[in-house]
Amino acid sequence: MAHTAPRTLIGAQGRRAYGAASGTHRQGRRHPLVATAMVLPLAALLVYAFGGWEAVVTQASSVGVMLGR
Repeated sequence: MAHTAPRTLIGAQGRRAYGAASGTHRQGRRHPLVATAMVLPLAALLVYAFGGWEAVVTQASSVGVMLGR
């Protein structure tokens, strides 16, 4: 049987290669306001596409009834 590298080693090498190629060396967490600004346009699109808040309320109500609340 051939010797293979552990998955964690392969993943780490891939991330390093990607970071070097893309020029991104900064690590850490994204600021919450930046993350919010990134997700809001997608959230607005999904609310529009799926019928707005009424659909969310209907689904939550259905789940509540199913759980017996």
